Amino acid sequence: MYREDSTRYKSFSRRALILGSGQLALMGVIAGRMYQLQILESDKYKMLAEENRINMRLLPPSRGRILDRIGIPMATNRENFRLLLVAELTQNIGHTLELLGQIIPISNQELHRILDDIKNRQRFVPVSISENLDWNSVSRIEVNAPDLPGVVIDVAQSREYPFGTKVSHLLGYVAAVSEKDKKKNRKIDPLLELPGFKIGKSGIEKLHDLKLRGKAGTSQLEVNALGRVIRELSRKNGTPGDDLILTIDLNIQKFAIERLKENRAASAVVMDVHTGALIALGSVPGFDPNLFNKGLSQNNWQKIIEDPLAPLTNKAVSGQYAPGSTFKMIVAMAALEYRVISSKNRIFCPGHVQLGNTRFHCWKKRGHGWVNLNSAIQQSCDTYFYEIAKRVGINRIADFGRRFGLGSATGIDLPNEYAGLMPTTQWKTKQFGVSWQKGETLIAGIGQGFVLTTPLQLAVMTSRIASGKEVQPYLLKGIISKGQTSFVQRAAAGPVKVKPNVLRLVVKGMNAVTNTSRGTAYRSRIVEKGLEMAGKTGTSQVKRISQFERETGVIKFKNRPWTDRDHALFVGFAPVKNPCYAVSVVVEHGGSGSKSAAPIARDILQRTLSRDPSQFFDSSV
Repeated sequence: MYREDSTRYKSFSRRALILGSGQLALMGVIAGRMYQLQILESDKYKMLAEENRINMRLLPPSRGRILDRIGIPMATNRENFRLLLVAELTQNIGHTLELLGQIIPISNQELHRILDDIKNRQRFVPVSISENLDWNSVSRIEVNAPDLPGVVIDVAQSREYPFGTKVSHLLGYVAAVSEKDKKKNRKIDPLLELPGFKIGKSGIEKLHDLKLRGKAGTSQLEVNALGRVIRELSRKNGTPGDDLILTIDLNIQKFAIERLKENRAASAVVMDVHTGALIALGSVPGFDPNLFNKGLSQNNWQKIIEDPLAPLTNKAVSGQYAPGSTFKMIVAMAALEYRVISSKNRIFCPGHVQLGNTRFHCWKKRGHGWVNLNSAIQQSCDTYFYEIAKRVGINRIADFGRRFGLGSATGIDLPNEYAGLMPTTQWKTKQFGVSWQKGETLIAGIGQGFVLTTPLQLAVMTSRIASGKEVQPYLLKGIISKGQTSFVQRAAAGPVKVKPNVLRLVVKGMNAVTNTSRGTAYRSRIVEKGLEMAGKTGTSQVKRISQFERETGVIKFKNRPWTDRDHALFVGFAPVKNPCYAVSVVVEHGGSGSKSAAPIARDILQRTLSRDPSQFFDSSV
């Protein structure tokens, strides 16, 4: 009996020891884990706990300004009074919105949008009611604040363009970020996710958006479990965007637009012939970029995009036109360079050229008689250029066009630049699968047919003729970042690949166009001594004149439908003896270049010379 009890006791003691050891080991594991969590990893879990009650919110930075060459702001920022509604602070949203509608206009479309936003967000998140409120509206809302629970006035920044349509195509505009914009960015900038954040959509605003955008700041907020803000703990302001200094002279830019506005659709470019700096770049009709910032209604947007005059298109860089007789200098230089003609060779103009069964007409029905290079440029004789184009050939003409900046994009710092077209025999075969015809060379010789150029390219061509340098156009001159100004360094332009004597002969002909009595632009000459202008008129056919019309009489310009009228062009530079600035003007359906485009170009050049933008800004830096 005793032995049985002794055995039973020993067995119990072993079990108790095993159980106690297990409990002790478990307690040790628990104690170790607690030590790990509370001592070794305390900072980690403290941070996680803090994140449960602290939110970091992005603060949009101030967008950089865009300045003209002397520092006048063309795009800046202003205070934007925004009206917000916090749904949880009002018991009757409909009644609050009804009272608010008696103070400021709220359309049915806006009302539906507001109610949808409230429905799709938590009630403590502010919903935008209206932006860009004037001070009178803000005052009326503040006076009625006791009757408008949940209505809050917030102060933000809004983009402003003080000169509106005069700089619209140049600067572009900003607008809200779309899903398409987000997809274009491989690495999403957190700023793009901010409600109401705006980015550049066209012009300088688009091309240099990243420089102008700046970097976001942060606000550290204490929030409760629902995410409602309790208080702001700290704030770190963002880095403002860089200010951009352009080569544009606002005074000349505004003057150019005013002169162009006398026509339905036109464009002009003013360029420093030695550096390529653009002094003015205008296109009409324009648009008010401020409207895009405020928000366009669907009806207004449809009116803009359906306008046949295309107010959103920057015609100076995106408009493609047959250059007409402004192209004759290219043909003349190719003929001289390849020794197809000399300046003394004369060609008889009876008013037409016969090629096979086709007759190619000169603009002067009875012809110009005997003409040489100088008089052919002076009087813009088509017959002369038909003949020398036939001798030179289209491939060599196209080669010279490219030497003077035609047929390819210039690389200007603006989006949506078109390349124009310098056709060749190979191009046509590849494009259409048929061979080039001799008649097409004649047509190209007077800047018609397949040849296409932009007003910017014509300004580049003229600058290269005037200076003999392969200048490239540019707009961005300097950047102001964190208070420090740095200028964009550009390599000096090399010489154009053409014999100096060839340039001299062409310039002599252009001088005869404007400064001799038989010149096609003599009536638009600059009369001030020492400031004389050299140039070339051009008329680009939009609709071919039929044989029937030639026999029965061409319909007078004023009686033709506007869309059937010829485009008017002019290119020029001044002063003749010491070239400084070049200009190109295209007036859509303006008719004769001498009557429509040349007077505008003269006035713009005169304003440029009298002001001389280089004195305000060293273009050679």
